[in-house]
Amino acid sequence: MTEQSSNNHRPIRSFVRREGRLTKGQQRALNALWSQFGIDSAGPDTLEADRIALNEPALVLDNLFSREADSARQTILEIGFGNGASLAEMAAAQANNDYLGIEVHRPGMGNLLRLLEERELRNVRVICDDAVQVLKHRLPDGCLDRVQLFFPDPWHKKRHHKRRIVSPQFASLIARKLKPGGVFHLATDWQHYAEQMMDVLEAATDYHNQAGKGEYSLRPDWRPLTKFEQRGQRLGHGVWDLLFERK
Repeated sequence: MTEQSSNNHRPIRSFVRREGRLTKGQQRALNALWSQFGIDSAGPDTLEADRIALNEPALVLDNLFSREADSARQTILEIGFGNGASLAEMAAAQANNDYLGIEVHRPGMGNLLRLLEERELRNVRVICDDAVQVLKHRLPDGCLDRVQLFFPDPWHKKRHHKRRIVSPQFASLIARKLKPGGVFHLATDWQHYAEQMMDVLEAATDYHNQAGKGEYSLRPDWRPLTKFEQRGQRLGHGVWDLLFERK
């Protein structure tokens, strides 16, 4: 989740690591389950020049999920899964798909690992890192069937808009990692951010809007309603889904 102009300068990031206190359950899950579900990485605070020097290996998804090549299985990346509840729900409902989740906050990571254990899910892997750097350096081109970006930080103050993760550069990066026909699915409850997302994706020549030019999509049944979203609906807040297909 990074934008930067030079490998040697501190980037403008779309996230701030507001680390809350880990509960005992979250810490236990991190300690006990990371070796099963976690992917080691340089970490979200690593500068790009240092990351390049580390030369981290590209992820081989078939090996990562201990699967044989199967064209029917889809690989779905979720960027910023929060506390992991909706990701665990999707993974349970779509057991034939494999999910890679990226998050920078350890409490959310610990909570997701706890849910994976409770629900006996085996089709999820997690990485605590900057999503942009993972996309650039760890994931091969054309390897993903869907990328999910649900309710990213809207950075609602105008002077902070430069921190928003959705940009032309980011949209192009996602397109490279999607298979032809793969889908970039975004959702936000901030209308101004939804409009910016629409402008960026409509201008990108790599995508086709599944709902039609300039139109927002209905929430697919497989995207769970979060508690946060349900509360917003009771208060009359809108939610905008965008589904753009890789040409």
